Amino acid sequence: MPKSIVIPEGTGVPIAPFVPATKADGIVYVSGTLPFDKDNNVVFPGDAAAQTRHVLDTIKNVIETAGGTLEDVTFNSIFITDWSHYAAVNQVYAEYFPGEKPARFCIQCGLVKPEALIEIASVAHVGK
Repeated sequence: MPKSIVIPEGTGVPIAPFVPATKADGIVYVSGTLPFDKDNNVVFPGDAAAQTRHVLDTIKNVIETAGGTLEDVTFNSIFITDWSHYAAVNQVYAEYFPGEKPARFCIQCGLVKPEALIEIASVAHVGK
């Protein structure tokens, strides 16, 4: 099965050996997305809502580059550093997924940079 790499224009160099997304057989697998600017600096320190919005905007850009929309997202894996951020994350998340919601899970864990409060990885079905 052929696959293609998805890298939106203006994307910075990742901090580890991965790409923003891979598309295979009409499915887009979006890597874990952190609230980073193009230089891998954490944006909006201490603000879970703003970081969530930044992460979802980044994911939206990746999926659109692959030929889809957020409506094509079928699954999200959400990682937060503290359950106290859960309500803020859900409030912003609901804005990006207003209709039928994708399946998802959310766990609390440590992330690669301590200032990052959230990370989301997504799967979208955008057709062949």
